[in-house]
Amino acid sequence: MKEETKEKIKEIKRSFHLFMNGQASHSMREKGVNYKINWGIDLLTLRKKAKEIGKDYDLAIELWKEESRECKILATYIMPAEEMLPEVADIWLEQVRTQEIAEMLAFNLLRYVSFAPELAFRCLSRSESLYQVCGYQTLAGMFSDGKVPDERGINEFLDQAQVALSGNDLAVKQAAYRSVLRFCDMGEMYERIAQKALAGLDLL
Repeated sequence: MKEETKEKIKEIKRSFHLFMNGQASHSMREKGVNYKINWGIDLLTLRKKAKEIGKDYDLAIELWKEESRECKILATYIMPAEEMLPEVADIWLEQVRTQEIAEMLAFNLLRYVSFAPELAFRCLSRSESLYQVCGYQTLAGMFSDGKVPDERGINEFLDQAQVALSGNDLAVKQAAYRSVLRFCDMGEMYERIAQKALAGLDLL
């Protein structure tokens, strides 16, 4: 690790101590959201910190390696999407341990990478819950940005969403439902396509 990056991480951790929220951290633990280190800092504060830092590939890589909630979230904010490589994305996905980090990674970063559609569908094809959450959240972000998949992609998305929404995994169901809503938000035509594909579920 470069000395400059090491110093930046030290400064970031010092700033986390200033914003530490023990009550929020305790509340997360009570809800079963466990991190090795969790300062309980709110997302608005972390976004402000990310803006101060700016995009920084090397720093993002090192922050992600830290076993702390705040460091991982900050890494998703400051990693330049255009510099994110598919193999790095795969490593980060393997190391996701909570629903919150899966959502942050997808919403703050993966939706913007050049290989986002392929990555999202690869995540949906996995059996692990957190991969699927990441996949649906990535697609939801892309739909919000007006990025429309081709016909084959639409069919695959709605087929996968139907399975998820009929299943018992609450986290995956919520992520799938959010992505369907964002898909419908793209216009009346997309809403009709979703209604037809998911008619048996009475969701829309």
